[in-house]
Amino acid sequence: MHELSLTQGVLNILEDYARDNDFTRVKTVWLEIGQLSHVQPDAMAFCFDSVMKDTLADGAKLKIIETPGRAICADCGQQMEITSRIAECPECGSYKLHISGGDEMRVKELEVE
Repeated sequence: MHELSLTQGVLNILEDYARDNDFTRVKTVWLEIGQLSHVQPDAMAFCFDSVMKDTLADGAKLKIIETPGRAICADCGQQMEITSRIAECPECGSYKLHISGGDEMRVKELEVE
């Protein structure tokens, strides 16, 4: 389960941001997870409380925003939403798709005090 180490990475981001922006407590974390990122939102939520325990984010709420996969067809230029990296262009049938979104995971917003 790589989500445990990813959640630890989120904590590291929070600690760095707190140091740079002079806050001591995180109340809510909005985490954006792309559908093509290979990150399981349920697993991130499961790991969140245990990783954040006894830190500046102890008791913080996690709000997960799932973003759709997006691609552009290299053959016809069609832009589309996709649910798999192995997808067919609905316009021309090509499999030459370039991922243009939905493969990221990022801290989108924080509520702090």
